[in-house]
Amino acid sequence: MLILSELWIYPIKSMGGIALTEATAQPRGLQYDRRWMLIDETGRFMSQREIPGMALLGTAIEDAHLRVFRKKTPAEHIRIPLQFPVGSLPEIMATIWDDTCIAQVLPPDINDWFSIQLKQKVQLVYMPDSTCRDADPHYAPEGQHVSFADGFPYLIIGQATLDELNRQLPEPLPMNRFRPNFVFTGGTPHEEDEWSDFQIGSIAFRGVKRCARCAIPTIDQETAISKAEPIKTLATYRSFNKKILFGQNVILTGEVGVVRVGEFKEE
Repeated sequence: MLILSELWIYPIKSMGGIALTEATAQPRGLQYDRRWMLIDETGRFMSQREIPGMALLGTAIEDAHLRVFRKKTPAEHIRIPLQFPVGSLPEIMATIWDDTCIAQVLPPDINDWFSIQLKQKVQLVYMPDSTCRDADPHYAPEGQHVSFADGFPYLIIGQATLDELNRQLPEPLPMNRFRPNFVFTGGTPHEEDEWSDFQIGSIAFRGVKRCARCAIPTIDQETAISKAEPIKTLATYRSFNKKILFGQNVILTGEVGVVRVGEFKEE
């Protein structure tokens, strides 16, 4: 029996996640997941690959605001409205990997806060509902969209998959190294590799591609320090065509609806 044990959103791409007990599954991802992103002066997205210190910024949603804070000193924070008046934010063409799409630039005081925290000039942008960025067309059906996630709306990993990795590591690592939306208990290691159509509760999803991992799992999410693991060990048993695969990318195939921790996974 497979049960949804963890549910995560990452409102700002590459920053701290929020553990939820329930969330609304939408075509481009869970509500609020990766709807914000930092860009550099050229409009290109920023992540922990370029700025490991992004790992040190946590997020929370409260009172119609997104609160961003330093994990070690939470009093050092900024509050960002979840919604701004229509037409009040300027638009920019933002680039994420090979995609370029319209994004809205948040006010200068917000951008200045992030620039000071990360010691690099950046801007925070938001993806409005009117922006339709296609999910990776090599694997997702036409008409599937995604927020600022790398290529797909959802990522799922079984707890057994992480447990198998941790049995081979000198020191066990937490699931937050891999930044999934869904974590399941039960089943066997890497069982999610083979999933196609499935449901969480009454909400229908489809697994479309095993997730190729970059260097971000090597970054400790509490210290921003990078080491060789877990990529070093994963390379010994999870390397396929020179890519390290861990977890399954997923799309929504059914109606919008709420998923909850504790619900069963069904074929």
